[in-house]
Amino acid sequence: MRIADRWFETKRIDDRITLLWEPHVSRLDQCNMWHIRGRDADLLVDAGMGISSLKDAMAKLLDKPLIAVATHSHTDHVGSLHEFDQRLVHPLEAEQLNQPDEFPVLCSCHWPKGLRESIERQGYEVPDILIDAYPYEGFDPLAFRTQKTEPTRLIDEGDVLDLGNCAFEVLHLPGHSPGSIGLWEQSTGTLFSGDAIYDGPLLDDIEGADKCAYATTMERLRQLPVCVVHGGHDPSFGKQRLHTLIDQYLSSQ
Repeated sequence: MRIADRWFETKRIDDRITLLWEPHVSRLDQCNMWHIRGRDADLLVDAGMGISSLKDAMAKLLDKPLIAVATHSHTDHVGSLHEFDQRLVHPLEAEQLNQPDEFPVLCSCHWPKGLRESIERQGYEVPDILIDAYPYEGFDPLAFRTQKTEPTRLIDEGDVLDLGNCAFEVLHLPGHSPGSIGLWEQSTGTLFSGDAIYDGPLLDDIEGADKCAYATTMERLRQLPVCVVHGGHDPSFGKQRLHTLIDQYLSSQ
């Protein structure tokens, strides 16, 4: 397998938001990582797979304290969380951070029985190896494991992350996982939704998922005066698309 020239790509969304992603990771696990620049501190929403150093890739963006938030504890969102000094997560996701999956997460042939088939039924193509390049010579996907870490702060519904000139409210949005959260900026109508909703197949039939909770989360999201949703995967979208995705999900139940 070829060696990647670089592991991360970045895209400047506006004067304060930058998107980072891992182009050599399959769509299933290709997480959106959002860097939000504040006056007094910056915010990082999700931390990718941890295959290569996210902190090093962000070096030019890091000029003040950084608050790293995991919207939930799945492997594709917390892989590099350990690299940062401030690590925030919902209480219901904290244990998973310290006890990550022990199987080779990059090699679907070695996943627990039935997991690959379940995800394929929910709309994803799952390759045997979830990367199409190596980050460096000698990388062994079979040996790769998510690095465990401890949260430095637990956050829940109603907590506020203040960056000095802007603030984000924590929304508890269970369904995809018990402690899934979103970050809501009311002043701009901006929602960082994690995997509560994104413009692709939603996974609600995996360990820890709850379809009834997911439906309740969808109804809640419908009431938000959203201008833009930056999800955990796939492209961002506006209010009309949000409502379409909600309707599609609820009608499928």
